[in-house]
Amino acid sequence: MTLTISRILHAGYVFECAGTLIACDPVFENPFSRNCHAFPDVRFEHAQVRDLRFDAVFISHFHDDHCSFDSLDLLDRATPIYIYCMFDELFAMVRALGFTHVHPLRIDVPVPIGAFSVTPREAMDADVDSMFHIQAAGLNVLNVVDSWIDPATLPALAHFAPWDMVLWPFQTMREIEVLSPSRAVAAPVHLPQEWFEQLAALKPRYVVPSSCQFVQEPWSWYNHAFFPVTYRQFGEEMGAALPDARIVRMNPSVSFVLGQHALSAAPPLSWVVPVGEQDVDYQYQGHAQAPRTADIARHFPPLTAAQHERVMRYCEAGLLDKYRDMELPEESFFATPRVWRLSVFDHEGQGRHFHYRIEGDHIAPLAGVPDALSWTTEVPLARLYAALELGEALTSMYLRMNDAVFDAQTEADLLDAELVDDPLIRCLFNDVFGAYQAAQLRRIQERG
Repeated sequence: MTLTISRILHAGYVFECAGTLIACDPVFENPFSRNCHAFPDVRFEHAQVRDLRFDAVFISHFHDDHCSFDSLDLLDRATPIYIYCMFDELFAMVRALGFTHVHPLRIDVPVPIGAFSVTPREAMDADVDSMFHIQAAGLNVLNVVDSWIDPATLPALAHFAPWDMVLWPFQTMREIEVLSPSRAVAAPVHLPQEWFEQLAALKPRYVVPSSCQFVQEPWSWYNHAFFPVTYRQFGEEMGAALPDARIVRMNPSVSFVLGQHALSAAPPLSWVVPVGEQDVDYQYQGHAQAPRTADIARHFPPLTAAQHERVMRYCEAGLLDKYRDMELPEESFFATPRVWRLSVFDHEGQGRHFHYRIEGDHIAPLAGVPDALSWTTEVPLARLYAALELGEALTSMYLRMNDAVFDAQTEADLLDAELVDDPLIRCLFNDVFGAYQAAQLRRIQERG
């Protein structure tokens, strides 16, 4: 027997063996996760997707670029869905979408599906992620998804070496650094050393640079700041470090037949249609000047009066209520008195500024313009509304922090501050689960 492996996009794959068809993290949208555009570009034949009959679908974790209800909505509701997730809410929402066979995954507990055995393996952040160990036709494939391997897990995985194929997340995303570009340190020149050590322990026959096959909107500066690793760099550095392995690029729709002794091309997925040049690569420009938030905001359409009012109410009251209900992390930058400015920019680039005094769990609005600031946050109005109502993720909000120079003591304190301690980030995303999927479910149910 042989195993056919096909790429959808990002972390999505289809596996077929002896008449059994399964999918991992299938996303049939472009863009997906609101504004992640497939890279290279593709379109989907949704009529064909609706005709697919997977024997099972496996979802590695709840993030919206892995678990999208708009994509699941295309599938037959009798399809068994297996999900690694700590939150019961997600299983309830998938059932509310109409699926009748929804099952939780447990670490190291194999799931037999026809010719396959799929075993979730523990990832670095075990509360969120999992990896997939896929066995079929006497072959072992490790799909690391877009998580990382915990050093404590590596010996158990090395037990299966040599692996026949490893789907490896080859990007070091700078989703935190772009939040404060004027203060970010330069990206490392070379791949992380632990990648070489871990892949050497796995001894793979084939390595696929996987995950992160997306860019933002065509005008977005993130397209040259988010992804510092190119396919070329990964191939050169990893190829030199693993002389017995073959580095194999799999663009969306591409399929291979993996056998005991060879890897050969197979017909591509007919329902993933390549658009334009496919062997594109990232063009990282870490030195480039980031545009002003006011200019970024001009790319988004105006909100309706009701939508605008929703954001204003949040900035004036809802945010304060949320902040007061949360518990401040230990060693927080905001444990001592700080003055925070939140700036919201509309489609014309006009800013509305809100000032707050924060001390620990306490927050209060300030009238007028304070003499000194301790922390600044900027965001396009449209993206803040999307976060409140549409499940917009942090990585696509174009938040900007601390693009200013503060007094000497504040600057010294900021050296130890965490950007995710930002009050707006905490109010929008702390203790919030499944906002993206919940918004999708509402839309699907409303349209019947």
